[in-house]
Amino acid sequence: MAGSTSDQGTSLLTDAQRIDWLRLIRSDNVGPRTFRSLINHFGSARVALERLPELARRGGAARAGRIPSEDEARREIEGGRRIGVELVAPGEAGYPPRLATIDDAPPLLGVHALPEALALMTRPMIAIVGSRNASGAGLKFATQLAADLGAAGFVVISGLARGIDQAAHRASLQNGTVAVLAGGHDKIYPAEHEDLLLDIIAAHGAAISEMPLGHVPRGKDFPRRNRLISGAAVGVAIIEAAFRSGSLITARRAADQGREVFAVPGSPLDPRAAGTNDLIKQGAALITSAADIIQAVAPILERPLDLPGREPDHPPPASEPDASDRAHVLRLLSPSPIGIDDLIRLSGISPAVVRTVLLELELAGRLERHGGGLVSLS
Repeated sequence: MAGSTSDQGTSLLTDAQRIDWLRLIRSDNVGPRTFRSLINHFGSARVALERLPELARRGGAARAGRIPSEDEARREIEGGRRIGVELVAPGEAGYPPRLATIDDAPPLLGVHALPEALALMTRPMIAIVGSRNASGAGLKFATQLAADLGAAGFVVISGLARGIDQAAHRASLQNGTVAVLAGGHDKIYPAEHEDLLLDIIAAHGAAISEMPLGHVPRGKDFPRRNRLISGAAVGVAIIEAAFRSGSLITARRAADQGREVFAVPGSPLDPRAAGTNDLIKQGAALITSAADIIQAVAPILERPLDLPGREPDHPPPASEPDASDRAHVLRLLSPSPIGIDDLIRLSGISPAVVRTVLLELELAGRLERHGGGLVSLS
């Protein structure tokens, strides 16, 4: 039996904080990394919301970005609850513990599960993803792999897509599976998998999404979804993936997040195996059974997780940049990503001031954050 993560608390946020957090993450130009920077800088979402218009103006925005009202946030929370979806923060019941450790973890995650199924989210997860146009052999292996992992105590997590994802979900219904959605909980893609999702929930599985209700998934939403699949898992198993496939994006995100990457070898004559065979050449672990995965992740499951806390009790004092600070940081930035630590060193300006300038530029829509602490001009 696989080990499990320690139990999570039931609630870290007050009702008022949850509304503030939702308003902040739904505001223009605020993503998960920016959200965390704002919380760390100002100490609370409430203060950050008050300062957003000023920060955007100082960053060069012609007008302040949109900030949802308290009524809009309440309606989103209540609308989710009507269909069984709760918005939970890292550390709260229903939020996958490993997902909370990635640097762009969603501040609030929509979780659709029966109340008695929330304990599922604390169990170790293995992601299984692969080709939508899978071969019969690929589907058979995905089915066997998911069933064996489930029998060993793992939760199988995948993206509810056609092909390999679907096979993995169906084979793990009995032992627990989590579907990660690219759109809102009421906008299932593909539509023909609505029945599969209902089966997952009824079998005490779960569905998660960071998107608001009513959000129809677009092309750029699927890579964002993929980071949740890999982030929540101990490791990711890739079964049949052509070059430039979405499954390879999941593999790259897994590697960036420090997750184990497993690949199933395939025939060199089958283009659906080109990506997985290449992953093996690049160092991914070759697997032919669930035992290979279980053995590889066993030492990882013994390590404690460092979960993020809630809003800081004592935020650092605010550091206000002047015009020369902004101009100097802006000169050092370009469309090519640069590390924030390098930016601080090259500028000779205090870290707090540099980070404030970056927040201003980002809220003005002029800065893009990348993984690994990199930033660039948009």
